[in-house]
Amino acid sequence: MTMPQLTQPSPNSSPLLTVLGRGAWGTALANLARINNISVQTWSRRSAESLESVVGGADVILCAISMKGVAELASRLRNIALQPDVILVTATKGLDPATKRTPSQIWQATFPQYPVAVLSGPNLSQEIEQGLPAATVIACEDLAAAETVRALFASETFRVYTNADPLGTELGGTLKNVIAIAVGVCDGLKLGTNARSALITRALPEVLRLGTLFGGQAETFYGLSGLGDLLATCTSPLSRNYRVGYGLAQGKALEDVLVALGSTAEGVNTTYVLIDRARDEGISAPIAWQVYRLLKGQITPQEAVTALMARDLKSEYCDSSD
Repeated sequence: MTMPQLTQPSPNSSPLLTVLGRGAWGTALANLARINNISVQTWSRRSAESLESVVGGADVILCAISMKGVAELASRLRNIALQPDVILVTATKGLDPATKRTPSQIWQATFPQYPVAVLSGPNLSQEIEQGLPAATVIACEDLAAAETVRALFASETFRVYTNADPLGTELGGTLKNVIAIAVGVCDGLKLGTNARSALITRALPEVLRLGTLFGGQAETFYGLSGLGDLLATCTSPLSRNYRVGYGLAQGKALEDVLVALGSTAEGVNTTYVLIDRARDEGISAPIAWQVYRLLKGQITPQEAVTALMARDLKSEYCDSSD
């Protein structure tokens, strides 16, 4: 596999990195690569450039679009001639409603001949755009590919780690969005620091149980893409999913909250798909279940909190049903 060089390519060279998605996260990642003098092209559905023109010569293609568009985009790319040693990177967090797959599973099923890496961590795009220090994970079963991608983004303000568990890395970033909605409700109801701390702490074994049953490695969920992302998303008003829960706690309708947000909160769709999958596989997910009932309008925020507090008392480390 050809290793990209961290130097500015000549104006006539093919783009080294193509970022698909010009939202806040895609833009932040593109700018991180530009700090390293990487040649970057970006694309969105509203681009004047064709998809073919920006991906055909790319050494690395990074997808940072919302979950709802991943399957369609992967299908489109399948009909385009890509570089024989291209690396595909997904920075999307979510679950596909139709297949219940993660983005990396969709990409790998579509392109089994290419390495697929996952980029995920406690990364609030607004803070990264401000140049504040952060860390992330590049996960890929092909560690040489992970190191290639790491070289594109690593800088003095953006520390990049690697691991070989892309599914666990991805699931940590996906499942925590559901918990962020719950924590937003907790804060919106002004239940205090004690309640928020207890909720986040009890959410970790739920995420760990679900994530490992879905195929992730346990240790991954204690790292940056698991616990790290959980803490960032559950403690900052910059988190879109947190703001969904906060708005619901203030008595606003879900539709109104999402319109005011002006961008995608992946935790809403993830909750729906997660509960469907948990039902199919007989997995207990009490926090996610109450978030699901709340999003569906079946209970109020106060009733969701009451339901969690009224659960049977048990040993702290009894994790079979949380």
